[in-house]
Amino acid sequence: MGKYGDAAIKATSLVRRGGYHPCDAWKTATKRQFPTQKSAREKGCPRAAYLGLCEEGIVSGVARGNYTRSVLNKQYALEAVQLLCSDRSLASDKNRLWKKALIGEDKTENGQMDVVITLWRNRLIKCKT
Repeated sequence: MGKYGDAAIKATSLVRRGGYHPCDAWKTATKRQFPTQKSAREKGCPRAAYLGLCEEGIVSGVARGNYTRSVLNKQYALEAVQLLCSDRSLASDKNRLWKKALIGEDKTENGQMDVVITLWRNRLIKCKT
């Protein structure tokens, strides 16, 4: 997918190999992904989406915990996962998934769906039954 999705994959790998807290793993992964772009490394929306999924124990191999104070970006990511779990075809249309995840709001996607869809496509998302 995109660079934030790649960062989510790298961060998850760091956590799964051990020794990294999800927040530190995200920082390390984005530093590698965006070595000269500080604003891209510090972008809150994709970080909050990733950490929100980790927080709920939805990312395979990442323990449930307290990783973010985000409410909205976490909510969007969780809603997107729920939608994907019930309709896998949404993974092929980021804009459609985003609009459905907003539940009637009108906002611009800012890397959140890149994180969700990339983790999904790499089979790192656990659907709750």
